[in-house]
Amino acid sequence: MKLKICGMRYPENIAEIAALRPNYLGFIFYGKSPRYAGDLAPEIVQTLPSDILKVGVFVNAPEKIIAETVAKYQLDLIQLHGNESPETCLALRKIRLVIKAVSVAAANDVAHAAAIYQNAVDYFLFDTKTPLFGGSGAQFDWSALTAYTGNTPFFLSGGIGADDAEHLKTLHHPQLHAIDVNSRFETTPGRKEATELREFMRKIQKI
Repeated sequence: MKLKICGMRYPENIAEIAALRPNYLGFIFYGKSPRYAGDLAPEIVQTLPSDILKVGVFVNAPEKIIAETVAKYQLDLIQLHGNESPETCLALRKIRLVIKAVSVAAANDVAHAAAIYQNAVDYFLFDTKTPLFGGSGAQFDWSALTAYTGNTPFFLSGGIGADDAEHLKTLHHPQLHAIDVNSRFETTPGRKEATELREFMRKIQKI
């Protein structure tokens, strides 16, 4: 089971969490987020170990800004967390692999998004529907995932914490690619707790 740790913000914490060797680290380039990473020195992201893929998270940003940010921070993937169209996703796939976040409250949200974006993205990220763009700490009912019958792999996100490791063992969806964690491993927004993450990684790597 692969792991993405999202919402990294502080240089010393980034180094601490990178030492755990997660598969992905996520950096949020949305100015209204308390985890905004756009003021990080580019070399902090650029010099991360090559086996950690760097994900830039954007919300309804212009394609030009996304492309410039990808180049500046040498990002490996683009995560779109707003109302971006399939056409926008296809255009950005010419730059990097694209993850499209889907806000989920019920099974029909999963099925509807899959029908629209199935051929336009490389991955889905199923997150909890809230008035905000992620980072709420809330969890949706994972039984909704049964509505997804597509072939595009997905990240599972939304309020996943250290106590969910056993529950994750019950998920057997063939397209489940990775777990995405954020706010429930934080001491303050953007600052992750390394000890809890190390133990969580140990547990999910057995899945």
